[in-house]
Amino acid sequence: MKKFLLLTVALFFSISLFAQQSGVSGLITDEAGRPVPFVSVHIKGTTRGTSANSEGRYTLPLPTGEYELLYKAIGFKQGSKTITIKGAETVNIQLKTETYELKNVTIRAGAEDPAYAIIRKAIKKRKGYLNEVKAFSCDVYIKGLQKLLDAPKRFLGRDINEVAREAGLDSNRRGIIYLSESESKYSFKRPNEEHEEMISSKVSGNNRAFSFNRASDFKVNFYENLLDWDGLSNRPFVSPIADNALFYYNYKYMGFTTENGETINKIKVIPKRAHDPVFDGYIYIIDDSWRLHSVDLSMSKRSNIFLLDTLKINQQFLPVDKNAWMPSSVKFEFTGGFLGFKFGGYFIGIFKNYDIEPGFAKNSFNEVMRITKGVNKKDSTYWQNSRPIPLTDEEITDYKKKDKLAARRESKPYLDSIDAKRNKFNIGKLIIGSGYSHYNRYDRESYHFNSLSQSLLFNTVEGFAIDYGAGFRKQIDSNTNRNLNLAGKIRYGFANQKWHGSIYGNISNRELSFNWAAGSDVVDMNDRQPISPWWNTTHSLLFRQNFEKLYDKQFANLGINTRVIGTWTAGINAEYANRKWLPNASNYSIFNPGNRQYTSNNPLQPNADVPLFAENQSFKVTLRTSYDFSNKYSTYPNGRRYEPSKYPRVDLNFTHAFSNVFGSDVDYSLVNADITKSNMNLGMLGKTSFYIGAGKFLSAKSLTYVDYRHFSGNEIRFYTADINKFMLLDYYTYSTPDQYLEGHFEQNFSGFFLNKLPLIRKLKLQEIVDVNYLTTPALHNYTELGFGVQYLGFRVMFAKSFNTGDNLSNALRIGVKL
Repeated sequence: MKKFLLLTVALFFSISLFAQQSGVSGLITDEAGRPVPFVSVHIKGTTRGTSANSEGRYTLPLPTGEYELLYKAIGFKQGSKTITIKGAETVNIQLKTETYELKNVTIRAGAEDPAYAIIRKAIKKRKGYLNEVKAFSCDVYIKGLQKLLDAPKRFLGRDINEVAREAGLDSNRRGIIYLSESESKYSFKRPNEEHEEMISSKVSGNNRAFSFNRASDFKVNFYENLLDWDGLSNRPFVSPIADNALFYYNYKYMGFTTENGETINKIKVIPKRAHDPVFDGYIYIIDDSWRLHSVDLSMSKRSNIFLLDTLKINQQFLPVDKNAWMPSSVKFEFTGGFLGFKFGGYFIGIFKNYDIEPGFAKNSFNEVMRITKGVNKKDSTYWQNSRPIPLTDEEITDYKKKDKLAARRESKPYLDSIDAKRNKFNIGKLIIGSGYSHYNRYDRESYHFNSLSQSLLFNTVEGFAIDYGAGFRKQIDSNTNRNLNLAGKIRYGFANQKWHGSIYGNISNRELSFNWAAGSDVVDMNDRQPISPWWNTTHSLLFRQNFEKLYDKQFANLGINTRVIGTWTAGINAEYANRKWLPNASNYSIFNPGNRQYTSNNPLQPNADVPLFAENQSFKVTLRTSYDFSNKYSTYPNGRRYEPSKYPRVDLNFTHAFSNVFGSDVDYSLVNADITKSNMNLGMLGKTSFYIGAGKFLSAKSLTYVDYRHFSGNEIRFYTADINKFMLLDYYTYSTPDQYLEGHFEQNFSGFFLNKLPLIRKLKLQEIVDVNYLTTPALHNYTELGFGVQYLGFRVMFAKSFNTGDNLSNALRIGVKL
């Protein structure tokens, strides 16, 4: 009955939209009778207002009384209406196109355009207006809409028509793919403290989801020198009134108009160089005060933005008192395309009820975002009464259609039907594909069986081997995000004819995890696992290079990891293991370039297959703790999520191996620490990352090679470009039973140099400089320098090492940045 009532309300939604309370609504058109979209509508002398929708329709709930409404849109003269509210009033208005007069000045040939004098005054005032309001709070309504404009019939073997039907699109694979609204209370304190509490959230087609809309994403401040949209562009964009804006822009004076007794100057913004990170369009500056009145700017592909073809930014300001103006609306409108898909849409934020002298508690900004239960459960009546921007007919239809789809998708019969379709056994996927998965979405559990082809490997210790695994996952409690994971595998080497098997388990939520494992396996002597079994297989069979060195390990371990407080985490792990060195058992390879010979499984004596260590037992306990100096967090219905810190993260580890406990033969203590930070923003110069680690064996009475401190070396062409990875270092030779110091530095210049080169800049490449350093008692001052370029996550580097003897080398490396 409840679902039926909700559906009935939705069916009459469009009829009753404006009939629920007193207020004003209407249509805004231009002189030709065409709708004017997204016009700002405000009560004069206040920050209370709304915006028209994309069809020029607006609604503004108001109690009975008399009001003067102001209608503002860039490119149009401000409209004004004095109305008396007695109930639900309809007020249509026609806006006239704004005409900008040129000031009565004489411009001689070669003289500077009058716009430059205005811009210099705006630049001079920039910093003052940036810091004018130290803190504020306001109410924010955000609406986002994204539409698929075109799509291929098939993509990566998938029938897109089927996907489109599931998403509620039309037969041409077009329509709304994302429609969402949200209301928030937003608070800000300089220099960069934010708190947002979401009051309501609605996502078309998903009754459980929360809107992606965030008021912080609308914090577009052209009084900042640089505006950084991470992920949209390699480089931050330069404001038209930045301190160095005259280096990047030309300006043209378009005229002035008068609004509310203020003279508004229209300035055309023209990039000096098309491929600089700059805007083009218009900014509007108030005479005498030289503050921004509004902006109408755009970014395009020629500025090397990703995915999008264009991004338009429309921002309007209004006075909140005699000396301060704040944004009343911000709109992003975009189009783009990728691999045959074309899309477009907009996000608009309406800001009202400003308080520029708020009183904040001491720890008000520790919580960055707050979303509580029930935020996404507001009914249609609530939205009819609170929604400031009316829905268009297309949006009404999308909500109704996708609400039905959402209800159907949550039902057990529907979920079972989806599972039945996707759970069909496919022998091809099990043998050479991604494996076989079996889902039970209603009970939130799944099984997965690995692919046979991905389980095959080769190494000289086992020969050809199969390492086959399967896993089970179940979400125990979605409210606390508690999950259970179980996995197991068997391993058999055809050359040494040895079986191994192991099981793994984990139960966790956001604050605590408990892990266990037991069994036997063939594992890498370097516990950093610097080369994957797949790459070792490839190099062994094709190039006769057996980089990976392995040993037999029978083990059982238990571990607990927890959040102590904030971003301080700690854990303890205990492990018993029996370790046994293994000889080579196979000499096979498909090719044998240069009559190359395999090395032994002893990395310290590669030409002699003699044991590296005797069979031994080990019982060790490791304590770990980590802290990244952040007290910022976001609260969601299923718990807190802590925000990354602007400071480096510090990790501290202590391992002690106990002799004569469970027959343990080893006895040592190792303490090590590291400090790391990724992607520190340096503005136009890109981003910096670094890692510094150091450690020392406090005692080393008895230990074997596998207990040494190992490093993430690399000896093959391809590598994973992690910040703490070397590009040329031998995998095993320089592991140490003593002390060590390693450092890694990376500078990503984000196209600062290459963007200045014609044609090259179209590739959107990022310049990378890497420096890696390691010193141990046996290896003094080993240093690597690397230079290269990166596109998205792929990079090509030339690396050179500096040390003594055989450690002098250089090579080309191809990396993936995860």
